[in-house]
Amino acid sequence: MATAVAKKKEAKTELAVMEPNMFAADAGIGVNDLGTEDLAIPFLKVLQKMSDELDDLDAKAGDIYNTVTKEVVKGGDGVRVVNCAYTLQYIEWEPRGTGTGAPHQIYSSDDKIPATQRGEDNKDYVVDGNGRYLERTAQHYVLVIDEDGITQQALLPMKSTQFKKSKQWNSAMRSLKMKDSAGNLFTPPRFSHIWKLETVSEENKNGSWHGWQISKDGAIEDPNVYAEAKSFADSIQAGQVNVKHEREEEKPLSEEDVPF
Repeated sequence: MATAVAKKKEAKTELAVMEPNMFAADAGIGVNDLGTEDLAIPFLKVLQKMSDELDDLDAKAGDIYNTVTKEVVKGGDGVRVVNCAYTLQYIEWEPRGTGTGAPHQIYSSDDKIPATQRGEDNKDYVVDGNGRYLERTAQHYVLVIDEDGITQQALLPMKSTQFKKSKQWNSAMRSLKMKDSAGNLFTPPRFSHIWKLETVSEENKNGSWHGWQISKDGAIEDPNVYAEAKSFADSIQAGQVNVKHEREEEKPLSEEDVPF
């Protein structure tokens, strides 16, 4: 009797095993028809010693955090990304402890930017704005490539102490040169290369924090990755990518963080 029961349990266990091909037969059902308005683009952020996420994650200051997948990558290991597009925005925030945590207003570089006054804490406060302040934010839309070559779209905002690194990254991409089959030099598209993002400890007279360290990995070799990067860039150019901004823990500012 005991043997019969054991065989029955074994049979149930065998029936419960799912083969990957069973999922492959239904690939894309229920997700391929989702539009950009149905999806949340994740942010890549460097965790700081005061980041709320440290209370719930097995992580430490300097690690890289994906706000949608909740994945944590050690800052020293870093992530590989393709920089697909860039925008410059001026984000107006309510005073800390007030509002919903979402921006009061977002301005593009073509908009009329409100007048501001630099405060003692080196923030740029909107004149007659009841304590609201403006942050000049570089938005880098990237394609993250994991160890298996699987890609994911993400947004990498750079402001305050990291804004200078954004400018350096843009300059590095603009200075890239390649040769065509005839030996002629040309500037490749923004989304042609892979970059390594790691984190480093930084400080100024007002405190310390962790920031980005960016280095070139090389040109994309996988045609599928290049096609995805180009498609993502086209979507951003067409205004099809929606971003939900949330206030994040700030780094200590200095007088070197030049106002706009």
